[in-house]
Amino acid sequence: MLRKNFTLAAIAATAALTLGACATTPTDSGASAGSTDDVVKIGVVGAADDKWAVFEKVAEEEGLNIEIVDFGDYQQANPALAQDQIDLNQFQHLQFLAGYNVEAGDDLQPIGATAVYPLALYSSKHTALEDIPAGGEIAVPNDATNLARALLVLQEAGLIELKDGGSSLSTEADVLPSSKVKVTPVDAAQTAISLQSVDGAIINNDFLEDAGLAPEDALFQDDPDSAASEPYINVWVARAADKDDETLLKIAALSQNEEVIAAEKKASGGTAVIKDNSPAELQEILAGIEENYRAQG
Repeated sequence: MLRKNFTLAAIAATAALTLGACATTPTDSGASAGSTDDVVKIGVVGAADDKWAVFEKVAEEEGLNIEIVDFGDYQQANPALAQDQIDLNQFQHLQFLAGYNVEAGDDLQPIGATAVYPLALYSSKHTALEDIPAGGEIAVPNDATNLARALLVLQEAGLIELKDGGSSLSTEADVLPSSKVKVTPVDAAQTAISLQSVDGAIINNDFLEDAGLAPEDALFQDDPDSAASEPYINVWVARAADKDDETLLKIAALSQNEEVIAAEKKASGGTAVIKDNSPAELQEILAGIEENYRAQG
C-alpha cells in the first residue's frame, strides 16, 4: 500500500496507507510457536481477502496448524506480536517495520518475503514518458513512505534529481533545481483526481480501479528488483527470539508455493511481484533502514 519534518511516530502511523485495507479487531490472543502440532497465530490486516483462504488450505495440506487473526488497523499487529498475542504477522513492508522498531524500541525481525507492489506514474495528458515537458507538474502522495518512494520513482524515470541520490526517507525538499519537473505533494487519495490538472501523478494501486485506471496504463513504474525497491518488500515478521523457529520459517516459506503465489497475484490485480529474499538478506536490509531512521532522528 508519504511529508517533511515527520517524527518517527508519524511516519509509522501514516506509512500504513501503502499496505492495504483495514479489517476487524482481533478477538483471540496468546499462543507460542513450536512444533507443527501447535496453533500458530498469524496477524493480518484484511483476513477476508480470498488469498488467506488459499493460504490456510495450503498450510493444512503441509501439516501446519495456523489461525489467522484479523486486525482493525496497521498500528495493532506489531504491538500484538511483541506482546505474544500472536506468533507471526504478515501485513507490512520493511520500511514500515523499521519505523515501528525504531520508534517502539523493539526488535521484530523479518523471516520471509512475499511481494513488492510496484508504484507507478500515470497521466491523462501524455501517452509516453518522454512527452512530459520540462517544467511540468507531477502530483505525488504526501504521506511519508509513499512520498519518498514516489520521488525515487520519478528519479528512476529521469524526471527529477534528488539530493545525495535520494533514499527511502527523501522529501520534496530533496528535489534538486536541476530536475526536469516540479513535484506537488497531495493526499494519496487525491492523486488520481489531480490527473486533470497536472502532467502526471504517482498513484497507489489502491486508487486505480476507482479512477478507471489499470496498471498497464502506467507510463513508468519502479523496478521491483532494484535496490531502491528493497525497503518496500512485504515480509513475514516474528519476534527476534523466534526468528530461527523451524515452524515459523516453514509457514513463511509457503509464500513461494504456486497456489499461494497465484492467490497473491490475483488479490493485487496482477501487480504483485513475488520476492524470495532469504531471512538473512531481509534482516540486513531492515538494519540499514533502521540506521537511516536513527540518523534522521
